Amino acid sequence: MLEIKYLTKTYKKFDAVKDLNLTLGEGEIGVLVGPNGAGKSTTIKCISGLLKYVGNITIGGHLNKSIEGKKIFSYVPELPGLFPLLTVREHIHFMAKAYGLDDYDDYANELFEIFDLSDKTEKFGSELSKGMQQKLSICCALITKPKLLLLDEPLIGLDPKAIKELRNLLLRLKSEGVSMIISTHLLDSVDELWDRLIIMNKGTVVFSKTRTEFEADENMSNQSLEDIFFKVTEEGDK
Repeated sequence: MLEIKYLTKTYKKFDAVKDLNLTLGEGEIGVLVGPNGAGKSTTIKCISGLLKYVGNITIGGHLNKSIEGKKIFSYVPELPGLFPLLTVREHIHFMAKAYGLDDYDDYANELFEIFDLSDKTEKFGSELSKGMQQKLSICCALITKPKLLLLDEPLIGLDPKAIKELRNLLLRLKSEGVSMIISTHLLDSVDELWDRLIIMNKGTVVFSKTRTEFEADENMSNQSLEDIFFKVTEEGDK
């Protein structure tokens, strides 16, 4: 579903991401982790087409910046970018119309119910708390029913109930064949989600293994994700 070949993003003379290669299959969840400044958000922004870069990125066989590619992925940024004078429901209408969707009201209401937004549909974006803004941002991404979902720190600002509901929803989407990349620092919160663990440090992928490979390795199977994270990143800093 997602294929990245030799992705490099340079700011002046600094390589924020360098020669990154990554493949993600249909219905596969890749969890992207790394220290601050490792290049996680830059990678996701490149995939979403928000940054210029060197390399090749395809989504479902289409270039990520093509119309065909853009139709099949959605992006949840780390900081919600809502319209202050649109209501919660109008945000969903805007996204649906932009993608030419019909018959989306039932799904919108389902998402509102999941994220406790049903009684806030007439509130403006500027009236929402940070947590509610994050929930609405997730709803806007999901209403298009993407085949690839990019989530940059989606758990930040969410209450425990919302985190639980989001995890359950992501597992449901995975079972329906939706592929995902989730960038997060909250490793415990995604422990049951990931199919591939990708650790970045200093702009490069320093560790990438599937859950099957992880569990088959006796040296790793007894370690937590946090243990692996610190071991890999600390070795890279030496």
